[in-house]
Amino acid sequence: MSYKLKYSPDASDKLREFKKQIAATYGNQVAIKILSKITSDIRGLQDNPKKGSSVETLLRIPTPYRFLHVEHNYVFYRLEEDTVFVTDIYNEREDFMWRMFRVNLRTQDSIDFWGE
Repeated sequence: MSYKLKYSPDASDKLREFKKQIAATYGNQVAIKILSKITSDIRGLQDNPKKGSSVETLLRIPTPYRFLHVEHNYVFYRLEEDTVFVTDIYNEREDFMWRMFRVNLRTQDSIDFWGE
């Protein structure tokens, strides 16, 4: 069974923003290559929707979300009947676990390393 694929407005906006940021730093060709990889891996969820890790298993909190790590980004999604619904995408530098689940995984070493 092949699942449908839907993006939330936030996820779509985030992809556009990533492309702008990458293009500004590394050029348009690099941005296209990275975004193509991310969207290709996301499309792969249509045939294998459980490819991503379960947040519930990882954090032991009840949630329907799964995530896929690709090109230094975490793609969060959930399954809704016959649809893979991509809810948000975070760069690995972002404190996405706090923003989504109010779970703090950051250590002082991490804060010192990233300067945030």
